[in-house]
This record gives sequence, structure tokens and C-alpha cells, in this order.
Amino acid sequence: MDTSPRPTVVVLHGADRPPPTTPIESRATVRYTRADRLGGALEGADVLFLWDARSTALTRVWPAADALRWVHVAGPGVAHLLFPGLRESRVLLTNSPGVFDEPMAEYVLGLVLAFAKDLPATLRDQQRRRWHHRETERLAGSGALIVGTGPIARAIGRKLTAVGVRVSAVGPTARQGDPDLGDVVPLAELRAAASGADWIVLALTFTEQTKGLVDADLLRALRPTARLINIGRSGLVVQAALVDALDKGMLSGAAFDVFADEPLAPSSPLWGMPNVLISPHMSGDVAGWREELVRRFVDNLDRYRAGLPLISVVDKERFPR
Repeated sequence: MDTSPRPTVVVLHGADRPPPTTPIESRATVRYTRADRLGGALEGADVLFLWDARSTALTRVWPAADALRWVHVAGPGVAHLLFPGLRESRVLLTNSPGVFDEPMAEYVLGLVLAFAKDLPATLRDQQRRRWHHRETERLAGSGALIVGTGPIARAIGRKLTAVGVRVSAVGPTARQGDPDLGDVVPLAELRAAASGADWIVLALTFTEQTKGLVDADLLRALRPTARLINIGRSGLVVQAALVDALDKGMLSGAAFDVFADEPLAPSSPLWGMPNVLISPHMSGDVAGWREELVRRFVDNLDRYRAGLPLISVVDKERFPR
């Protein structure tokens, strides 16, 4: 018989609960809740599983977390959770790194190939039963600037390098000869680095420092043949400036998987632009991703119950205040 402690786990979810629920419920007393009822659900609970990984509701109800010992995020990002109360407490914070790295890198490679081989136009011609022969681009020898140096950015760098793309990056620390990202320049040199790139891939988190990173000034510096791909956060790009740049031919195309308001409104001008690829925030969502996120939490829950060190503990002091 299993005699290990049975913790109380609060699962914060949005429209969907995590599937399957049985592995969690067989190990813990589970309270499912949405953000508007999180405060009441947290009373007396010692574990919070943030299935709604981007929720900031915990900040608002932090005083109700009277017994909380551990918060687990079903995703890699944790910056939105490092408010003073959690940061300064003894509550452990863990995340789920690596689940989305390779799928997102594959998605970026797919977008780059779609642009280079003009696949959107091919599909449009097929729908019109139109035979339109044309030449396309080679990837080998083109240059990609990856804005970001985290695990997802590294996976993207490896994928693009494998097909002959010259990769460089922008990150917090300048260095040369990175095995995945080539030469890395600081954020202050973004404009100069982007001006020579064929592909600009945004793969970094949204902070006050990166808000509106791609603005009219940066867009003016790009090659007219360049394409912009954003699988990071919507706030990195000033959308009005981008639409204007695309209209004026200041860059050849853009692909977006993230938007400020999702779903993207039918009235958005992006829908009608032939040089824009739009996807509904799905770049990392391959078959089985939900089950993998649950498995990561359950593995840590078993360690928690056994009194063992948790995996993927976030160093809260590493993040800037």
C-alpha cells in the first residue's frame, strides 16, 4: 500500500482541463479551478499546478496561498510569476522546459521553407487551377538572425544550420562561435545585425526591455527581401508599423504564430496580405504535448511526495527584478 503523503493540488486551468486527469488524482486530492476562483481553491493547498501556464492570477490572490509549498508551470516561461511575494517566499517554482523546443524549431523551418519555395502561391494557384511556372529560392547560403538565445532559439539554430542557413543571434551576452547560434551580439546591436539578415526569427520572452522591439525604425533597416517570423510574443512587434512596412514593400513577408488578441480578429489587415502567413498559436503543439506536460508534473509530484529534490527548479534570483 502507498503510505506516502497525499498532498492537495490545485489545478488552475482555462477552457480545458489537463488530460488525462487520473495520474494526478490517484496521487493527490485535486481541486480544479479557473482564475476567478483561485483564491478560495488555494486555501490549505500545498501544490499549485498552472495548467493555464500564462495566467497571472496567482499575483492577485497570493495572500490566500497560506500553505503553498510548490508551484509548477505547464510550460517553460516563468517571468510572469516572479512577483515579489513568490520571489521572496520559500515556495519552490518548477517549469516544463524542452517540451516545445524541437516542435517549434521544426515549425520555424517549415515557415522558412514555405517562403523560400513560395508554397503559399503554389496552393493559391492550385485552388485556381492555374499553371504558373516560376523560380524559387535556395536556403543554403542565406542568413538568419535569431533574436533570443534560450533553448527554443538554440533548437531553431540547429535546424536552420542543418539546411545550410548561416545562423547568428542576438542575446544578453555577446560571444563568438556558439555551437548552435554562431556569433551572438547584444540587443543594442539588433538593428545593425538585422540589416544584413534574410530571415529574422523572434524567439525571446516579452519584457519591458523587449516591448515593441520590432518598430518602424528597425523595419526601415531591413532588406526588402527579408522575412520576419515571430513565434515569441506578440508584444515584440509594433503591428501597425509592420503592416505599413509590408504595404510599402520594405520587407518581403512575415509569419506570425502569436497575437495580442487571440483569436485574431477577422477585421485585421494581416488576413488579406498575400505575403503574410498566419497560424493560431500552434507552433509547439504537436500530438501528445498535453500528455507530456502532465507526465512532467506527475514525475515531480512523485518526487515531492517522496521528499526527493524536484526537477527543473527555477532559480528565482537569476531573473532581473
